[in-house]
Amino acid sequence: MSDFSLPALFKMPARLLLAVLLLSLGLRPAGVRAQILDDSTQNRYGARTTFILKERNLLREDTVGRMIDTTLTRLPQQRYWTHDTTFQQNLGNFGTASRPLLWEPNRQLGARLGRHAFDQYARDAADINYYDTRSPYTFFRFFQGNPYEQVFELGYTRSLKRRLNVGFNYERFGSYKSVAATSTRSGQTEHSNFLLFARYESPNNRYRAMGNFSTARHTAAEQGGIVPQVADTTDSGQVDLTQLFDYQREVVNLTTAKNRDDRDRVHLLHSYRLLGRGLTAFHVFDWSRQLNKYTDTKPVLASGVVNPFYPASVRLSTAATDDRAEFRQLENTVGVMGQSAAVQYRIYARQRIYSLETKAAIGVPAVVRDTIDGRSSSQYFFGGTAAFQYRQFAVETAGEIKPDLKDPTQTEYWLSGRTRLGLFSGEVLLTSVAPTLTEQQFSGNHFVWNTNFDNVQVQQFRVRAARQVGIHQLEAVGTVANVVNYIYYGAAADGQHLGGPRQAGAFQFTSLMARYHVTIGHLNFENQATYTVGAGPDNEALRIPTLVGESRLYYQGKVFKNALFGQVGVQAYFQSRWKAYDYSPSTQQFFVQDHFTIRNTPVVDVFVNADIKTVGVFFKMAYVNQFVPQNGYYTAPFYAGLPRRLEFGLRWQFFN
Repeated sequence: MSDFSLPALFKMPARLLLAVLLLSLGLRPAGVRAQILDDSTQNRYGARTTFILKERNLLREDTVGRMIDTTLTRLPQQRYWTHDTTFQQNLGNFGTASRPLLWEPNRQLGARLGRHAFDQYARDAADINYYDTRSPYTFFRFFQGNPYEQVFELGYTRSLKRRLNVGFNYERFGSYKSVAATSTRSGQTEHSNFLLFARYESPNNRYRAMGNFSTARHTAAEQGGIVPQVADTTDSGQVDLTQLFDYQREVVNLTTAKNRDDRDRVHLLHSYRLLGRGLTAFHVFDWSRQLNKYTDTKPVLASGVVNPFYPASVRLSTAATDDRAEFRQLENTVGVMGQSAAVQYRIYARQRIYSLETKAAIGVPAVVRDTIDGRSSSQYFFGGTAAFQYRQFAVETAGEIKPDLKDPTQTEYWLSGRTRLGLFSGEVLLTSVAPTLTEQQFSGNHFVWNTNFDNVQVQQFRVRAARQVGIHQLEAVGTVANVVNYIYYGAAADGQHLGGPRQAGAFQFTSLMARYHVTIGHLNFENQATYTVGAGPDNEALRIPTLVGESRLYYQGKVFKNALFGQVGVQAYFQSRWKAYDYSPSTQQFFVQDHFTIRNTPVVDVFVNADIKTVGVFFKMAYVNQFVPQNGYYTAPFYAGLPRRLEFGLRWQFFN
């Protein structure tokens, strides 16, 4: 991966840290001092004068938002380093392809590309932070996992007069290879993202707008998993999986393969009050582009044999694999909304115009050409929400529909109803969603399919209860889901390669999620676990570990005359044995397999967090239990998780 700039990336933060300091000093309006004091000589500006607003706040007529997060608990947890904080299955290293580990139903209707392997690292344009600040606000974070992971982020925002707030955010992260690395600086992943955002309110508070522009570039070296050697097999010919944790000395299937995911997006929401809070018109403009590109300069080995990692025959070119898909989408949503003390509603209509181009390298020498005729169309959606609340009782309904006049049976929709009474709430969700464009048709150097699937239908019922009893905080969520026509990717007849998308019949599964938090003096004990039945090895389409849990025990308090707030503790992640999804890099798809079972090895971390005014810092020894009971663990078939390592993190917030 000679085109990676990871060595430069890992040298950059020292210079950028200096830039942060200069930024905090140099981008202040003239005449404002570095620190504004009140009569008690305390800082006047800080977390309590800096608020975050999101698009959903504007859609609910909320102009206050919430204060920025200055807590320490999530700081050392790696799943909070990215934009999707759900539990994920990845390929063992930071920044690699990933997929959600637990079930969440899909509510996205209409045409979708269906390439989600790198969604975890991309920003959601509808979930961007906008700010209401009384002083310039600068955010800086730097995380380093020696010698593998690194995260750098710099953000700045300020209010121009009282009605306009603008800002930018830049982040860059990457990782080095832990397996089959030719050097300690062999790049595994590299990601960069630039975000520009602005929020405006008119002097009479009738017009409001939020808009952002983002561009993200993500590149990942694909290794295809570890190749067992003769010395790794037993006398019976079985692979001894405990012998595949030599990391840098291991051999992998792919050495020249790369995946690239480029995303650009422009998003604007603005609204105008027609009749006070009772009637407000709004419009959402959204344009996006996603390019997925997989390349491998050695699909055929030097001996002339196709790389065994791929199917036996190469379809288009023996010289190189270069499969590309570029999806463009333009959406315009118009509607009205309003609210009173007890009632809230929103009604809208949306038009989507999309296009998809699919290309691949063909022939020798390889020339990139179209492999599927370009697809484009225009689609229409209608939806809305209605909510009523009276004291402890609340009811909310929501839904969206994409009608199909040619074939009403293929009409797409999602409908939900939620009610809450005191401590308890229940939700019913009904969905009927068409397959993605990738599930419908694909043509590349190693795989091809053309399907005719029915809509995926889900009927889900969810119940939630939450209560605080003294020092104890309890929450439980139970889910029962009936799924019909579920689309998944299955293995080929040999069990080792991707066989393409398939459609299952009907199945049902049940899950129970529980959270428990207790505080005894300075001691905190947090637990979260999800138990799932019906998505195990007997389910041909959906695989979820029976038990996924996380526990954290830490002591916190103030020292040095309350100048420093600190935490010291231990956290552990656990998942039960399961047949994890395998991964096909040339299609960016995870698929069901039955030949590899991941053991229930826990991963334990020890951490120390500290907060000194506006600076948060942590030190963590990750996977401290390596070699107990074995010297490694797997995250996917033949993909080893990172070994023991020291992680360090710094978060610095400037409020003036």
